[in-house]
Amino acid sequence: MLFQIVVNGLISGVLYALIALGFTIIYRTVKFFHFAHGVIYAAGAYFAYVLFIQFDLNPVLSFFASVVVTAFLGVTIDRLVYSPLRRQNAPNLVYLIASFGVFIFIQNLIQLIFGAQNLSLRTGQVAEGHQFYGAVITDIQILIILACLLLFVASWLFIRLTKFGKAIRAVSDDPIGARVVGINSERIIMITFAIGSALAGAAGILVSLETNIDPAMGMNAVLKGIVASIVGGIGSIPGALLGGIFLGIAENIGIWQIDSNWKDTIAFGVLIVFLLLRPSGIMGVKTDKEEI
Repeated sequence: MLFQIVVNGLISGVLYALIALGFTIIYRTVKFFHFAHGVIYAAGAYFAYVLFIQFDLNPVLSFFASVVVTAFLGVTIDRLVYSPLRRQNAPNLVYLIASFGVFIFIQNLIQLIFGAQNLSLRTGQVAEGHQFYGAVITDIQILIILACLLLFVASWLFIRLTKFGKAIRAVSDDPIGARVVGINSERIIMITFAIGSALAGAAGILVSLETNIDPAMGMNAVLKGIVASIVGGIGSIPGALLGGIFLGIAENIGIWQIDSNWKDTIAFGVLIVFLLLRPSGIMGVKTDKEEI
């Protein structure tokens, strides 16, 4: 029974971690909480629904096309909403309010188009799971874990080894110094929004393979992603992964002992405990001097 809980926690955790990773990459570059990240997560699931269910496109093509569209959506939000605010040197509170406004607008737009009912990407019969040390895990769940880990590795290699990744780190650490040496910070911000939004969209698609989708799914997702990123240490890719997995396992152990309605309360309880005991997160990354 306990091993099944750990497996369930791992599945939830890698999804939280993927949301946290996209959130972290954007946050480290623009230095504000991009709450509209959650509605991009929801939009990814709905784009996949349109392509796969309504247009009967190949599932793999539907996945990649939806990820590309969510990347474009994230860049569009930055260009239309955040970029004018940067030019005016707006305070962080204005960004936060604008982000909530974008979230509410897109969420209501999704509800207007698709309605408030639950939709599903799942087709056909549910396949029997595999027995693994007393736990049961399905092919879809294995796919979710492997896809999330692959995206993590790809993101880490991109940030650490590529020219654009080094430019992202430069803009994150010292925006003025980066401009002095000739780095186009606006172009780098566009790239970070594209990457972070693509990761959020991928997480939304992967979670919709197991659960139903609805227009309000983004708020809970972004809150869990923020908790995971803080627990792991904002700015750390390994920390986002560890923070997400820790949160997923903690939630599933908690609802094993108490009612599942307390799942969100458990998540924020984990955050409070970590802030009190270890403000720098699992990876020891300080919030006033983070590093990707």
